[in-house]
Amino acid sequence: MATITEVARRAGVSTATVSRVLNGKKVAPGYVAAVQVAVAELGYSPDRTARSLRRRCSDVVALVLPDIENPFFTALARGVEDVAQDAGFSVVLCNSDDDPVKEARYLDIAVGDNMAGVILAPATATPFLGGLLERGRAVVVVDRPVPDLVDQVCLDNVALGREATTRLLRAGHRRIACITGPTGLSTADDRAEGWRQAMTAAGLEPGPDLLLHANFRVDGGRDALELLLAGPERPDAVLATNNLVGVGVLQALHARVGAAPDVGVAVIGDLPFATSSVDTLVLLPLHPRAIGTRAAQMFFERLRGLDAGPRHVVLPV
Repeated sequence: MATITEVARRAGVSTATVSRVLNGKKVAPGYVAAVQVAVAELGYSPDRTARSLRRRCSDVVALVLPDIENPFFTALARGVEDVAQDAGFSVVLCNSDDDPVKEARYLDIAVGDNMAGVILAPATATPFLGGLLERGRAVVVVDRPVPDLVDQVCLDNVALGREATTRLLRAGHRRIACITGPTGLSTADDRAEGWRQAMTAAGLEPGPDLLLHANFRVDGGRDALELLLAGPERPDAVLATNNLVGVGVLQALHARVGAAPDVGVAVIGDLPFATSSVDTLVLLPLHPRAIGTRAAQMFFERLRGLDAGPRHVVLPV
């Protein structure tokens, strides 16, 4: 088996440079390329056990997400995995199903298995991160902000709700309903707040009959839209505050009035699969892969010794 000394000799660099490249630290691009070629030619495999002992943790990152079937989180996971692979780490994907108990179990496993840390899209506003933080593990929260003093990468969800509603208003709609996620989930509440602000700014009443809370899945959007259409005064437009809710809304409209619904629709997020013609839709893409990439970059900055206060990154709309 090749040694790190042989890799360094083949690449024409020092063993320290090889180590820095293998650990994902900043090295001149030319050196990185030379080391990567040497590693490939010699079939070198780092001694992961020794590296783990030096760091006192494994080369594994836990990525805990609420719904891995949602393409938003699938794309986010890809961003995390790309960065982790470049740093020589593996990612364990954990699906919490938006269940705080299941989430807590995964966080306990990350501690018990001595993982390097966790990147978490929390199922609750107060995930238990104490065990990880007490052991100095890297923690980055994504998508849904929490009060804990940890690094976080989120979207400006109030601005998203406001912008999507404003676009519907510009299209001439006035009775605009909002279908959002469960009460108490920051993403759902903040996007609904953005809807409320836009309606109020336009001199319209965002009445409680126009705001429905559902689960953030296809059936949630479909069932909520059916309730709205069955009411005494139907909306002339609907804001779906996530991608799967948007799919459910479009399915319900298509089933009722055919392929060209007369109700305007705005969706926060990309439609994950075809539901009907999207020519008249308002779509606000969220670029989840970029969220995962930024979160993973922050994670490895912590792992490499960054000593700074908690960083809160809010990506622009």
